[in-house]
Amino acid sequence: MTDVVGKLWGFCHTLRHDGIDYGDYIEQLTYLLFLKMADERGVRLPDSTDWPYLRKQSGTELQDTYVETLRVLGRQPGILGDIFSGAQSRFTNPVNLQKLIVVIDETEWTELETDVKAAAFEGLLEKAAAEGKKGAGQYFTPRLLIQSMVRCMKPDPRVSKDFTISDPACGTGGFLVAAYEWLKDESRGVIDRETAPRIRKQTYFGQELVARPRRLALMNMYLHQVEPHIALGDSIYEVPSSQRYDVVLTNPPFGTKGANQSPGREDFVVETSNKQLNFLQHVLTILKPGGRAAVVVPDNVLFAGQAGEVFEVLMEDCDVHTVLRCPRGTFSPYTEGTKTNVIFFTKGRPTERTWIYDGRANVPKITKKRRPLTAEYFAEFERCFGDDPNGRSERNEEDSPAGRWRSFTLDEVRDRRFKLDSFKWIRDESLDDPDDIPEPEELVTEAMEELQLALDELADIQRLLEGEGTTR
Repeated sequence: MTDVVGKLWGFCHTLRHDGIDYGDYIEQLTYLLFLKMADERGVRLPDSTDWPYLRKQSGTELQDTYVETLRVLGRQPGILGDIFSGAQSRFTNPVNLQKLIVVIDETEWTELETDVKAAAFEGLLEKAAAEGKKGAGQYFTPRLLIQSMVRCMKPDPRVSKDFTISDPACGTGGFLVAAYEWLKDESRGVIDRETAPRIRKQTYFGQELVARPRRLALMNMYLHQVEPHIALGDSIYEVPSSQRYDVVLTNPPFGTKGANQSPGREDFVVETSNKQLNFLQHVLTILKPGGRAAVVVPDNVLFAGQAGEVFEVLMEDCDVHTVLRCPRGTFSPYTEGTKTNVIFFTKGRPTERTWIYDGRANVPKITKKRRPLTAEYFAEFERCFGDDPNGRSERNEEDSPAGRWRSFTLDEVRDRRFKLDSFKWIRDESLDDPDDIPEPEELVTEAMEELQLALDELADIQRLLEGEGTTR
């Protein structure tokens, strides 16, 4: 895997001189890898679009053939058309295109284990996200955090014939891939013949606003031999279909694009322009009764102006049984300064008690090189969470010797106006450490988040005032 990633990533730097950025490179690689593996598997493609035909071309003929191949395949039905829909060549120099074809042709991809080639692809995604940094966090969630959430949620489609898993902000498909990998580990790769086709084709669903990450998600799942259903669209501003899901795993985008505008959906009890609060309401809608969810949210979702209103509704309809307060820097280097949490809830019964695990206080900030994120950061939380994915395992505060695990009754939450961020019982001594002062980039990010939160709340106030004016 390391050799494959190193070889492909090394060529990426050559393409940078041709004006192809990291995201473009991964996208073009997606197209070419698909054509190579389709040829290895004997998949029939339209005339003059297959790998052997492309490989024979050179010079401007190669460039023209590649452009036409993408156009023709984008019109095909099924996952083929999904992957190539709207695809365009980014190569301006046919020599570089030919070099990449040669590099890909040196590997028999279908002879690699599925895990190896998928891991190679994800390794490239991770490198692209790390290089791009700014904004990458909305498409790329740290794999170790995803895996921890999946282990807690246990998304097992073998339990019923209509079991479905969804990520309504799926990015490049990290949660869906991890859910499938968890199943393979649990089943030790042995799934009966009747169940296997359903799991491959009728279990994994998603939605993504941006075409490129959606395309990468389709390819990512395809490399795992799964055919997901991933819609291209806006999960918040579009009315969802009637389909409901047993498990939702998601990391809604932290960005503010589209802010200052409420979706105006009838299923949203609280009208707000805060995107993350609206995503929580959306997840509530698309869950089946008895369905469960784990959602990554930034700190402002726990203390924003209308957070209390949304969590009051959420706690009436769901058991918000667990909150994980993630270590600082969990998303480094993708979104510096954003403090995150994971909210776990089950739809269909009201909240009686919420358990909070503080994995942040007195924990040194995660950094890419000196203190990288490891599975150990989430190990104690997972033990405290327990084996029941609905949060009903027997729990005790003594399960965390350091006192990071505490529960609060619904009355206590109500007394705090449903602002879960207010429950802090460990003195964070690192805040007083002059050697642990946040980096300027982190301070700027925090300031921008606070400013955007204030703007969102002012927009909500303005909307209310305008509403009152029209009713007088």
